[in-house]
Amino acid sequence: MKLQVMKFRKLSYIVSGALILLSVLSLIFRGLNYGIDFSGGIAMEVKPIVQNYGIEQMRESLAEFKPELQTVDGDAILIRLGLPRGATDAAQNARVAQIKNILGDNVAYEQIQVVGPKIGGELVRGGILAILFAFVMMAIYVWIRYKGGYAVGAFVSLFLDFVLMFGFFSVTGLEFNQTAIAVILTGIGYSINDKIVNYDRIDENVKKYHKMPMGDLIDLSVNEMLRRTMLTSVSTLLAMIGLAIFGGQMLREFAYAMAFSVIMGTFTSIYISNIMLYHFNLRDSDK
Repeated sequence: MKLQVMKFRKLSYIVSGALILLSVLSLIFRGLNYGIDFSGGIAMEVKPIVQNYGIEQMRESLAEFKPELQTVDGDAILIRLGLPRGATDAAQNARVAQIKNILGDNVAYEQIQVVGPKIGGELVRGGILAILFAFVMMAIYVWIRYKGGYAVGAFVSLFLDFVLMFGFFSVTGLEFNQTAIAVILTGIGYSINDKIVNYDRIDENVKKYHKMPMGDLIDLSVNEMLRRTMLTSVSTLLAMIGLAIFGGQMLREFAYAMAFSVIMGTFTSIYISNIMLYHFNLRDSDK
């Protein structure tokens, strides 16, 4: 059974428009759930020195602060937790003292760092600039390589990828931190690679089938590449499912975001970047 992409092109535009609207509204009214990297917080590296006192016991002891705990360097444990907005230096020091009082003599303290809101704000700006730079560079690359309708289709779908990724973090409330920046850039890279592979096949078929209607040609090209697209997507999703199940709390959110980016990239590759080409005369641009 062949996938009829062009048959549902109007529906794909409606779905894309609805997703963009949902993402924008969520970003306006909910915003992003900034992690410690961006909002400020406390990072403590400790080593348990009491038998049977490990990461799970620490998580229960500090449950009221909703901490992030991660094993590092073998037996050391990294504790990360946020601070209330506008927390003063005195409030930060008081929170550190409170945590030490809860953990007591069960651990030895290797390192303690406090990330203030000012530093967090600088990291936010740096992360946003990194994403914007990547967006511009990808757009320039596609324009130089293809030009015309291909470039417009790739630019529109690339813009959709970025908006939906930010919308995903806003709607789900997943922590937006430096790892989230890496997820967005990795997901967009995966997506643009898939689009370019599909564009190469469409360009080949444009030169091969001179009289085939453009809608049929796009459907043919998508179906020729569909097996490759789905195998890549499914294999990546299986890896993310494994991370979500066995990777622990720290990797679970990463796996969720990456899984969404793969699904989103596959959708925009098949139903946005390709069908956008229907509105351009690719055969004239090829001459």
